Amino acid sequence: MKKILLTALIFSLFAACSSSDKKAKLEKLKQKQEELTAEIKKLESAIDSAGGKAEAEKGKDVGVMTVTPQVFKHMIEVQGRVDGDENVSVSSKMGGEVKKILVKSGDEVKEGQVLAEVDNDLLLRSIEEVKTSLEFAGNLYNKQKNLWEQKIGTEIQYLTAKNTKENMEKKLSTLNEQLDMSKLKSPITGVVDGVDIKIGQSLIPGISSIRVVNFNNLKVKAEVAETYASKVKKGNEAIIFFPDLNKEVSSKITYAAKAINNTTRTFTAEAGLDGDKQDYHPNMIVVLRIIDYQNDSSIVIPVNVIQRTENTQYVYVAVNEGGKNIARRKEIKVGQIFNGKAEVISGLTINDKLITASYQNVTEGMIIKY
Repeated sequence: MKKILLTALIFSLFAACSSSDKKAKLEKLKQKQEELTAEIKKLESAIDSAGGKAEAEKGKDVGVMTVTPQVFKHMIEVQGRVDGDENVSVSSKMGGEVKKILVKSGDEVKEGQVLAEVDNDLLLRSIEEVKTSLEFAGNLYNKQKNLWEQKIGTEIQYLTAKNTKENMEKKLSTLNEQLDMSKLKSPITGVVDGVDIKIGQSLIPGISSIRVVNFNNLKVKAEVAETYASKVKKGNEAIIFFPDLNKEVSSKITYAAKAINNTTRTFTAEAGLDGDKQDYHPNMIVVLRIIDYQNDSSIVIPVNVIQRTENTQYVYVAVNEGGKNIARRKEIKVGQIFNGKAEVISGLTINDKLITASYQNVTEGMIIKY
């Protein structure tokens, strides 16, 4: 029993000594680790400081542009279409079925030319009947007149014959007018732009049937938002762009409506169209760019270089100080903006070197190179 207790006591002492040694060793290693970590940080800091200083003295690479006076234009862009100054829709003056169509799209026509006819067979028969009656009435009148001049017969017979003849003449004139109304005639000289009727179709008076366009006076029409009603005026310069032709044409606004459409909240603007009219077609889509503001000598910079705080707008310029190029911040005031360009009203002067590349990483007073 004593031997067992002695053995257990020896093992306990051994275990206690072993555990104490491990803890001591662990503490020494931790202390050494802290010393090494501190040394590493110290070396890294020294290296970074040396490199940063060298980089700062070397200067940050940037791109610059020299500020020069430029022409700045602000434009309103709207979609429009080609239209004729004389673009008419011909309609029937009387109802009935279409009897003849005498033209097709693309045909050249003259003023007064018959384009189509409504069924007028009944009118033609009536006219023939009246002509026959008129011929008889005319002959009767002539004979009665001769007799009256010879003092033969009564005045009543003469006046009756005369009245019958004149009534027949008026009736024939009325029928001829009705016959003329059955014909769709072109009111202008031009080109047939579209035929919207078919033979046998019933026509209603006043409904568009055939379109005729005069290509001698083409124009562009566009609907402009009422926001620009005070800016778009007759005489404004404009640029007409044809997407399908990849072509631009200079023009001027020839008409700007005063009335605003209640439904679309737009007003109509028109621009003259000159040049090779063979390239243009009615209803061709165009982009109408109306110049509503122009400054012939302004400072113009890219919009993307402008940086902002809550209350200010600023840019960085390169300034030579003590033989070094230094970045300096300049607060600016911006006027109009269009197509990625901004008009600078104040804050920059001619020949300033505006930083346009790597400006995001530039700070006030930084040494730069370009």
